Amino acid sequence: MALFLSVFPIVLLIWLMVKKNGMPSFIALPLTAVLIYILQLAYFGNSFMLLNANIVSGLISTLTPITVIFGAILFNRMMEVTGCMDVIRKWLGNINPNPIAQLMIIGWAFAFMIEGASGFGTPAAIAAPILVGLGFNPLKVAIFALVMNSVPVSFGAVGTPTWFGFGSLNLSTEDIAAIGLNTAIIHFVAGLIIPVMALNLITTREEIRKNIVFVILSVLSCTVPYCLLATVNYEFPALVGGAVGLGLSVLLANKGIGLSKDHEKDHQAEHLPTKTILKALSPLGMLMAILVVTRIHQLGIKGLLNDNTPLFKLPLGIFDFELSRALILNFKNIFGEGVSDVYRTLYVPALIPFVVTVLLSVWLFKTKPSDTKAMFGATLKQVKKPFLALLGALIMVKLMLVGGDGSMVKIIGKEFANMAGAYWMYFAPYLGAIGAFFSGSNTVSNLTFGGIQQQIALDTGLSVTLVLAMQSVGGAMGNMVCLNNIIAVCTVTDVKNQEGYIIKKTFLPMFVYGIIAAVVAGLLLS
Repeated sequence: MALFLSVFPIVLLIWLMVKKNGMPSFIALPLTAVLIYILQLAYFGNSFMLLNANIVSGLISTLTPITVIFGAILFNRMMEVTGCMDVIRKWLGNINPNPIAQLMIIGWAFAFMIEGASGFGTPAAIAAPILVGLGFNPLKVAIFALVMNSVPVSFGAVGTPTWFGFGSLNLSTEDIAAIGLNTAIIHFVAGLIIPVMALNLITTREEIRKNIVFVILSVLSCTVPYCLLATVNYEFPALVGGAVGLGLSVLLANKGIGLSKDHEKDHQAEHLPTKTILKALSPLGMLMAILVVTRIHQLGIKGLLNDNTPLFKLPLGIFDFELSRALILNFKNIFGEGVSDVYRTLYVPALIPFVVTVLLSVWLFKTKPSDTKAMFGATLKQVKKPFLALLGALIMVKLMLVGGDGSMVKIIGKEFANMAGAYWMYFAPYLGAIGAFFSGSNTVSNLTFGGIQQQIALDTGLSVTLVLAMQSVGGAMGNMVCLNNIIAVCTVTDVKNQEGYIIKKTFLPMFVYGIIAAVVAGLLLS
């Protein structure tokens, strides 16, 4: 009964969203959270105040994704208002008007690099609106961006899912390195198939066939350096792989290598002065520079932005509030239940780099105060419904994690493992994907299920590092169906009430990814 009641709310949620005339996420998610709250009280016997503390924690947790979404929308509005986006459209058309080239440069290589620098759903939030601006269908762009943002994810935000996600398992540095390498190898093989599946969701098979050489070269330009770097490092594979891949993809497109000439005959290149192009690209350049500088801990700025040294403490009765030197908002011991949450004001990629870049660009392009005010106002209006959806999703996740080893999430994971038994290698990535579906994060998936995966590996005699690599790959591929990411990309592309349809479309690539992972893991074992 515990397993049934743990799974039922998720099945109901998916049905509500994917059925004909599906319920919008900003209604379905809060309703599911209410159902789980009732089940936790009535069946699982968790205390009223503990559940309420987790609801408050969910509200605080919502600040992270919603501020990232706000920043991304604001940045994209600024790019339109200042005319930067129009120049970038023309510039990309001049590099090569072929839509496959544009999809691979922006949706694959550029997003790959941003994932390596930041994570937090920023790749789709930045890349998707550029593709919409180039004339691609917004709904198809949303699906395409979600599927593409999978291969680099295990090394996103300078490797956080790998080194931090498994940080609590008492693994040696050598073990973490082995997990990273196995993860990269599995992603490398998946990278030969998944981008083609993503392209098939946004363009025609004939178009892909004509340009398949460029697609393969663009993929390899990211994944080869990615995989090579993973042999010696588990922080920079996605960042460096994406940067190398972006440069090579632009070079290949400029030379027309591997691309059909079909679109050139109708295209008249518009001369753009180099100064105009550089100025239009400057906001993106600033954004990337700030992301990289604030994410590489060797530079020291990352440490400053995460400085948790208290400035002052304030007991408020319902929780203890603490503000740190880096403006980290700590909410401790909510309702006296030992539940705490945090918002890292300067480190979450919202104020820095998005809002800072927007304000600098407003000054650089001499934007009118009335236009600036309109940008902020329209952005605030656009994030209202996503806020409700994310609030419902994160409260749902927090409630499902209540109970420690007896939590609904852990019950699902353990029962899943028991049913698979000796065949666990074929199912390990899907447990990672479930974690990402719930939490919206490969890192959180690894933190949640890493211990279970490690114990299963020990019990069954499987390689611990390989099983944990499968967990990490699963957390990455789960990004395709993760509600937080779907809500975010729908918001920035202004796609309304299509979350259920998107899950239906992204489920197949996610499922195929798991099969690829199992096959590659089998080969690595043998």
